[in-house]
Amino acid sequence: MNAPSPLKAWPDVPTWVLVCRADRLSRRLVAPGRHRTAANHPDKIDGGHCVALSRPQELADRLHGLFCSDMRSGLWLPLFEELADPRVVARLAADAEERGWHGVFVWDQLRWREPIKQVADPWITLAAIAAATEEVMLGPMVTPLARRRPAKVARETATLDRLSGGRLILGVGLGGDQFAAEFSKTGEQVDDRVRGEMLDEALAILVAAWSGEPVNYRGRHYLVDDVQFLPRPVQRPRIPVWAAAFPGKVKPLRRAAHYDGFFPVNLEGVDEFAQAVAAVRDLRGDNTAPYDIAVELRPGSDVAPYAEAGATWWMTELEPGISLDEVRGVIREGPGG
Repeated sequence: MNAPSPLKAWPDVPTWVLVCRADRLSRRLVAPGRHRTAANHPDKIDGGHCVALSRPQELADRLHGLFCSDMRSGLWLPLFEELADPRVVARLAADAEERGWHGVFVWDQLRWREPIKQVADPWITLAAIAAATEEVMLGPMVTPLARRRPAKVARETATLDRLSGGRLILGVGLGGDQFAAEFSKTGEQVDDRVRGEMLDEALAILVAAWSGEPVNYRGRHYLVDDVQFLPRPVQRPRIPVWAAAFPGKVKPLRRAAHYDGFFPVNLEGVDEFAQAVAAVRDLRGDNTAPYDIAVELRPGSDVAPYAEAGATWWMTELEPGISLDEVRGVIREGPGG
């Protein structure tokens, strides 16, 4: 890991400092009241995270947590009730970016169990987030791809990646009918094995479509006959794909190992997380391509054990129906809150 650049103290900060972590490499102390923008800082503190501290040991602990880990922070929003308005979520995303969060991700659900009634569309909301921000990564975490037409998703993802300037991450998974009966109530496939087949076929179509070359695909579930998907996404060679999987499930783990990231779900603790990470790494073999591993943790959790086990991102665990004020509080605390 590269050593952080030297910290510079400002003379007008006698008892407390504002510590800023820029995105991995550029780090420094800044004076209170100074706005973190390119205009005020010609070298631009990119993705900076600022926290107020007053005790030397607290400062040392926070510096260690910020500088000695390459984990990135994702605000992960359930788009229900007060968060069912894309304009509200776009403003939250802009605030999160200003506070130093590295990503803003959204749930992809058609409905949720009672008492939740209001639900927003994730793709329209992601477009609003892309338009309101400049730096944060964004995407659905995760979309149950089997209930979406892959040709349409190919267009949507390429367009969203271009709108965001190459900031889209596509999280995919099987989804589950047990949470809100959204498959059985809308006539979608409820068999996990079949949805797994559909997911793999859809991913194959997406990867081919993102190449910009004509797509010819004939599978058990989908057909694409000589269709070219242009313009291509900004990102090369493709939009990153993270696959969700339950630890111990071989086929989903193989899927995750084949793509660009792994999001283990329903974890019992750091030991199970470490086992899942080891299993995916074994399946990847000598593949040295960049690879991300996300972990879901409540705000304020100790992320260090998960970083040591291989996590590169942590996602905020927020309850469905969380209030707008509660989300604002999480954002204000920042990634190290």
